[in-house]
Amino acid sequence: MSDIKEEGFKTSDVLSTLAGVFEKMPDKEKQSQIKKTNGIFQLNVKNSQGKEAVWVIDLKKDGTVTKGPAKKPDVTISLSDDTFIGLADGKVNAQKAFMTGSLKVKGNVMLATKLDGVLKGAKAKL
Repeated sequence: MSDIKEEGFKTSDVLSTLAGVFEKMPDKEKQSQIKKTNGIFQLNVKNSQGKEAVWVIDLKKDGTVTKGPAKKPDVTISLSDDTFIGLADGKVNAQKAFMTGSLKVKGNVMLATKLDGVLKGAKAKL
């Protein structure tokens, strides 16, 4: 899944790993994850150089991770590369990041809360 890698973004490594987990996931398990999550997440991530990259986690239809904006995301999450890595590692609390403005959400805020579970679930599969 090297096509979702983006130079200068630590987030791309995590999302590349997540894409690999989805690819190897048995179909029944993937369908269960899609049914449980039922949403399309668009991540707008800005790195320390001020560059922005966009990824999409589709857990509504396909169970995939792609690079580039979604046609119709259910939720758009804007955050820094470091904040995303902190969330993925479990070192940053998503609610606290939201309250302090280091994580911004547009769209279905309740769906945004499910991203944490998706990341933790994928990490458990590694």
